[in-house]
Amino acid sequence: MPIFMMFGKYNNDSLKYVSEQRTKKAVKIIEKNGGKVVSMYAVMGEHDLVFTLDFPDIDNALSASMALSVLTGISFSTSPVVDVEKFDHLMSKLEKI
Repeated sequence: MPIFMMFGKYNNDSLKYVSEQRTKKAVKIIEKNGGKVVSMYAVMGEHDLVFTLDFPDIDNALSASMALSVLTGISFSTSPVVDVEKFDHLMSKLEKI
């Protein structure tokens, strides 16, 4: 399955409801949309949360991202990723400028 990175940014309201129960609901939403959690981290800096997730396709990833925003009030951005070996291979196919 394709890998997606999901980046979350708290706001004051979403911080009020941080709990283990909400995290469990979030995981259920991911699973309901065909996804699997690879990792979930709280981080400092530009983003407050970084998730690595497996989804069958971009439609499922988008549905989960939107449902998580509705559940939590957290602003999420979701990006597909490509492993470095595949990226290198794709770049080697580019015509030289």
